[in-house]
This record gives sequence, C-alpha cells and structure tokens, in this order.
Amino acid sequence: MPAQYAGLIAFEDDLAFFWPEERYITIDELIDDLDRAVQFPGLTNAWTMPIKGRMDMIATGIRTPVGLKISGADLETIEAIAVEVEEHLTTVPGARSVYAERTAGGYFLDIDWDRKELARYGISVKHIQSIIQTAIGGVNITQTVEGLERYTVNLRYQRDFRNDLDSLKRVLVPLQGGAHVPISQLAKLQILQGPPMIKSENARLNGWVFLDIEGVDLGSYVDGARQVVAEQVELPAGYSLSWSGQYEYMERARARLAVVGPITIVTIVLLLFVSFRSMTEVLIIMGTLPTALIGGIWLLYLLGYNMSVAVGVGFIALAGVAAETGVVMLIYLELAYRKYRERYGD
Repeated sequence: MPAQYAGLIAFEDDLAFFWPEERYITIDELIDDLDRAVQFPGLTNAWTMPIKGRMDMIATGIRTPVGLKISGADLETIEAIAVEVEEHLTTVPGARSVYAERTAGGYFLDIDWDRKELARYGISVKHIQSIIQTAIGGVNITQTVEGLERYTVNLRYQRDFRNDLDSLKRVLVPLQGGAHVPISQLAKLQILQGPPMIKSENARLNGWVFLDIEGVDLGSYVDGARQVVAEQVELPAGYSLSWSGQYEYMERARARLAVVGPITIVTIVLLLFVSFRSMTEVLIIMGTLPTALIGGIWLLYLLGYNMSVAVGVGFIALAGVAAETGVVMLIYLELAYRKYRERYGD
C-alpha cells in the first residue's frame, strides 16, 4: 500500500476505499496508485466511473472505454482469436489493460441418466432430478425474518459431500421401502468443458475483448490498435471484428457532426445575410470563425485535453458565439462610423 494513503477504511479484511491526505493528486495519478496496490492473479483491472461504466454496458455491452467484438460461428475459434488479439493489443501505446473473454473455458457437471437402471429401481427422471437439485444446488425451504430484513433458508448437502466428482458419485438416492442406492449406479457423471456464457449479436456468436486506455484519446488508440490487429491477426473465413464501447459513440457522433457542422455554418451565413443584406458584411463576420477555432485548438493543447464528442459540440457553440460577437462588433462599428459622419461629415 502506498505510504501517502493515511485514511484507510477496511471492511471484513478487504480494501474498501482509500484517499491520500498528504497531497492533491489527479484522477490519473489515483488510478495509477490503485493499479499498483490492487493486483489479483488471474484478474485484469479496468478503472471506469461506476455510473458511466454501467450506462456504457447497458448501451453497448462493453463496460470499458474501448471494446472489440469478435463475431463468428464457433466459440472455440472466437476464443482463440480473442486471446491472440489480447497478446498483440497489450503492445499498443496507451493500453492500460487488455482482457479477452474466455468464451469456451467453463466447466460443467454432466449427468447422463441410465434410464434402464432408473426403470429397474422404479425411479422417475423427475424424481431423481429433484434429488440432485436439492443435494447439489439446494432448495429454499423457508424464510427467516429479522426486523425489516428477510433471508431465505437453503437446504443442501454439506460441502464435503459435494465438493468433487467422487463425492457426488456417492450421493445416495432413496428408494421405495427405505433402501438407498448411490447415484453412480443410476447415471454417468463427468466434468465437461463448455461456454460459461453465450453472447450473440445480429444472429452471430460473439466474444469480447475489453480494453482500458491511458494517456491517449480513443480515436488515436483505436487507429493504432486496428493497424496492429490487421497486420498481426489473420481472421478465418466467416469471422469479423467490430470496435465498440465509447468509441462506438464517438464514431456515431463524428458522422453526425460531419453533417451538423456544415449545416450550422450555412445556417449562420443565411441568418447573417437576411439580417445585413450584404455579403461583404457576412464575410467580415465569418472571417472571425477561423481565428476563434485556432484559439480553441490552442487552448485544448495548453490544457492537455483530448478531442471528444463534447469538444466537437463545444466548437459548434464556439462558432455561434464568435459569429454573435462579430455581429455585435460590426453593429457597433457601423453606429460609430455613422455618428462620426453626422458630426464631422464625409
């Protein structure tokens, strides 16, 4: 734990929250300190704002700033592509963390019933499945009320009787007459691999790669990452890649701004022409826009901001403010010139 973190709140021996008391730090510095302090084997950190990450996940499924969706017909092939992409994207400048979902790495207990044995002992499939559900998965038998809180009481075998395959094979099934028979005589139990979760979009199976970035804007990182993937990863026939997450918002907004920007400028020109009835005065006012945009770009550079959707909208607002200021100045100059002519003549 970094020494500067004096205020430490722990809950049940787990790190809940800490904040430095000795100095002011930025969000990026805090994330770097958290990333060094919080490291668990097999887990990859991705630091996002909770509400923002949740909204991104609801809208696109990707809860990190950038995500890569791999589509195809076979989950094992998708996983292989995702792992290969993960290895290459970690080398792209600006990548804080890269994690590829393991779409085919789940383990499942498979029970194949021997229906002849079930019939010999007079046991129905429904009955034996209810026993397995109760013994392994558990069943809620009642509910306890503690003040305003309610908790369900779940009944199942103790962990020693269900924590491995050999223990499960010794689960006893009650028969009519009070006798018991181990489940291994009624079914074949084995551990099989399969997909822990199946995702699909546009009627195609999906596997996702989550990417967290630092020190670079979304567009620059995706441009570099797309070039690396195109050069290093060879996709089989029938498989495709699509970039998602906040980058998807940016691409959509960029396409709209490419239309809205020119429409805004044309609208300003028409309104100015209707107001002044002179193309010369309109051009004088519109001449202030390049200067205002250059000043905005300088300010972005000095403050260290990256280009984003909000910045693009801000430049549109800046164009309107610059045109409004130009109108005010032009009207003021016309009035001043008119008073000068009235006082001193031509």
